[in-house]
Amino acid sequence: MATKSAKKTAKKTVVARSGGNAALVKQLADRIRIAHDTGVATDPIRDALTPGDVATAYAIQAINTKYWVKQGRRLIGRKIGLTSKSVQKQLGVDQPDYGMLYADMTFGDGEEVPLARVMQPKVEAEIALVLDRDLTKKDLAISELISAVAYAVPAIEIVGSRIANWNIKIQDTIADNASSGLFVLGNEPKKLEGLDLRLCGMVMERRGDQISLGAGVACLGNPLIAALWLARTMVDVGAPLKAGDVIMSGALGPMAAVSPGDVIDVRISGLGSVRTVFGN
Repeated sequence: MATKSAKKTAKKTVVARSGGNAALVKQLADRIRIAHDTGVATDPIRDALTPGDVATAYAIQAINTKYWVKQGRRLIGRKIGLTSKSVQKQLGVDQPDYGMLYADMTFGDGEEVPLARVMQPKVEAEIALVLDRDLTKKDLAISELISAVAYAVPAIEIVGSRIANWNIKIQDTIADNASSGLFVLGNEPKKLEGLDLRLCGMVMERRGDQISLGAGVACLGNPLIAALWLARTMVDVGAPLKAGDVIMSGALGPMAAVSPGDVIDVRISGLGSVRTVFGN
């Protein structure tokens, strides 16, 4: 988990990179946060920004991170978005993005999830990694990342958007905490030894009907490659990943919309299964 000083450094770094107008950044951050608090979606924010300026979008995210942490929300990790090459192409980018994971976003296997907590909810099947040591090296090697992973579990990310009608481009989703919502973790942790995350096949079902297929290779070629990108990036922005942090490594297949009463089951070869039940 990032320390208070690390989070302050990260915010300063991102704002410095943006070169953006501080008043505008705050105004756009307020729009995202008000949408989150009221459940009323806002218009896309990208039109207020210079095209391609993702640094300012991260500055917006950082302002709301600081606000929510001050309000008592506890950071427990990060999520990686845009790990699909096809989605990157659709949004006109060539790398993933990241968002914050808070303790109040997580649910256990089989636990009923109040769907009303997520705006415009959709589900994705992912592999979650949990760390047992800090990742503070700027030139982190893949071998060091692998040795730092305590275990992996199957996971369901319930993504959402505070942007009306999911009308998003890269700046919108970054500012909106990478379109985060909630996430559900499986309860049978697996060591990486003997697992090939690249070849882990995934099936996601809604009430027994198949709604998504995929594999680890769909996540930047390997979920560990996605996690390595995240770890290096978080060092670059001054907020390195810490022991105990959860990494939601990215979707293994297409997302699907959900409604109250839906039951979602995900099976990932080698990792087992995870289920979520949606209430109102």
